[in-house]
Amino acid sequence: MDITELDPQTRPQDDLYRHVTGKWMARTEIPEDKARYGSFHMLAEEAERAVRDIITGIADLPSDPVERKVGDLYASFMAHERIDEQGVTPIASQLAVASNVETISQLLDTIARLVRHGVSGFFGLFVDNDPGQPDRYLVFIEQAGINLPDESYYRDEKFASVRDAYVSHIQRMFELIDEELPSVNGGASAAVRAQRAFDLETALAAAHWDNVRTRDAQATYNPLPWMDVRERILRASSARIAEHAAGEMSATDGGTPPPADLETWLIALGAPRKAFDTVVVREPSFLEGLGRLLVDFQLDEWRAWLMWQVVHSAAPFLPTRFVDENFDFYGRTLSGTPQQRERWKRGVALVEGSLGEAVG
Repeated sequence: MDITELDPQTRPQDDLYRHVTGKWMARTEIPEDKARYGSFHMLAEEAERAVRDIITGIADLPSDPVERKVGDLYASFMAHERIDEQGVTPIASQLAVASNVETISQLLDTIARLVRHGVSGFFGLFVDNDPGQPDRYLVFIEQAGINLPDESYYRDEKFASVRDAYVSHIQRMFELIDEELPSVNGGASAAVRAQRAFDLETALAAAHWDNVRTRDAQATYNPLPWMDVRERILRASSARIAEHAAGEMSATDGGTPPPADLETWLIALGAPRKAFDTVVVREPSFLEGLGRLLVDFQLDEWRAWLMWQVVHSAAPFLPTRFVDENFDFYGRTLSGTPQQRERWKRGVALVEGSLGEAVG
């Protein structure tokens, strides 16, 4: 420990943090592309530059198939002029499919197929050690489907301005899509579709567990046979359909839909069936909530939500106007970061996130 860095102007018993870091804080400015800064961020920046040198070296001399993947991914991201020229063509087929969903079964099928191409769905999926039997790996299913940090952003009054800005952001992104692909808007304005997508996210958020509960290792450890997972959603959607039939609420799109069968989703996901024999469901009540929402919300709303999932998931990789709008909300408004990171830094992060083992 360098005692010359201690701040003599602040007594440790008054403010230990400022006593230890006061001098560093006085001479250090948070970089414009960061919302926070410290010694670990400085180390990360050094590592980032070192990884860039590795990646660019590979890009120049791709002799190995794995090296070629690393080099090609980075080079593709850095080719921003070509990305701008392509416009939204790379996601046009995904948007078309999302905009033409006509049934809940087709919705489940489409969501799963899009997940295979990097589009976020209503579940988060990952594989990890089974906490109850660490010598095996299991698929974990967790609540998802929202694009604000957590469920409190959709209900807490202190986030009201964030919610307003978020709806405006969705609308602007839809407007950018409409400039090139008006055929996918279904005859609804960007403002209407933005509100539909937000309303559905809000309902999904209401079914989410809060941050405190999701940190409970015992409560979130729920290994279930796949048939139980499927049955929970079937029962919840069937109960909702019965309420429709009793005239207690208006049915989806004017008709009574069939129960939501998650088997359709699993088949379309294309994952090895045996991997889903037993899964860990982190928030079991979210399954019932989702089952009800698949019946409660009209297909126009699900289509808007699904199209927003496509656009949001692709936003960092689309033309500059999308990237800038995406950063304006998620960087400036939500995180308080004044300036976007340089493109090479974002490219390195993409490669490390996608091909981290290969880079290592």
